[in-house]
Amino acid sequence: MSVSVIIKWGGQEYSITTLCEEDTVFDLKQSIKSLTGVLPERQKLLGLKVKGKAAEDDIKLGTLKLKPNTKIMMMGSREESLEDVLGPPPENDDVINDFDFEEEVIEVENREENLAKIARRVKDYKVEILNPPREGKRLLVLDVDYTLFGKLLSIHKVLEILRGSHRTERGSSQSPHSSSMIKAVEFMTVLFVLQVLGVTNNPNYKITFMLDSAAMITVHIPKRGVVEVKPLGVIWGKYSEFYNKKNTIMFDDIGRNFLMNPQNGLKVRPFMKAHLNRDKDRELFKLSQYLKEIAKLEDFSDLNHKHWERYLSKKQSQ
Repeated sequence: MSVSVIIKWGGQEYSITTLCEEDTVFDLKQSIKSLTGVLPERQKLLGLKVKGKAAEDDIKLGTLKLKPNTKIMMMGSREESLEDVLGPPPENDDVINDFDFEEEVIEVENREENLAKIARRVKDYKVEILNPPREGKRLLVLDVDYTLFGKLLSIHKVLEILRGSHRTERGSSQSPHSSSMIKAVEFMTVLFVLQVLGVTNNPNYKITFMLDSAAMITVHIPKRGVVEVKPLGVIWGKYSEFYNKKNTIMFDDIGRNFLMNPQNGLKVRPFMKAHLNRDKDRELFKLSQYLKEIAKLEDFSDLNHKHWERYLSKKQSQ
């Protein structure tokens, strides 16, 4: 059953119709974030209660028995910078709130409600193709922040240099255009940095598409709660004739993002303090050598990417 609610915040009303009874309160908060720019941890939803107590993030919406177009008042403030939206920079290789999930991954990967979420993303998520997929090519999925580059610009510093009437839209958080404006600037900032890096127009390779947070899903981990992950199944479902578990590898500095596809994830060391480490960091160079080695294989299924450096060293010594 579908769930439709109306969120009241900042003098505006936001309609959400893309959720179902199997989705959780955290899924609702993620939808609110995409519309308002307010992070889930900053949101206080008034009136969502179970047995007289505020509903926790892992509570399914069906449990709340919400009537169609129920109006929910939200309290919370939008973050001031893109760094806040992306999360704080990690202090070391063990990223904040990250974890090893050897014992829990099988249950999460095959849980029916998680597979249903992926199926809905395959059906509803719109991918804008930059360059068409090519038959016989491997798929490399790259995280952006702290994998390709470090700290990004402030959203509002970018907004301040926009011309003309855009500035008046930025001036009030109650503007109906402000949340879409923030989201557009986030994307534009990332796209600009990728262009500067020569990623989007490099003659040696083609970027097929870029995905945003709407392609992610939430999963519940026993004793840990609800977390967001990046399911490769969304790509595999949309482009099954090109990509699958055998020819896909994903780089990310946060290991929990691999929960739905652990065999295909390679956790990289986060790129921190770029102004100090730019000339010293060799992570991506070494990973490029690893990609050249495994590109010779037809099937990545037998690889343990956790030991990629050991694999590379062995191949280079041969």
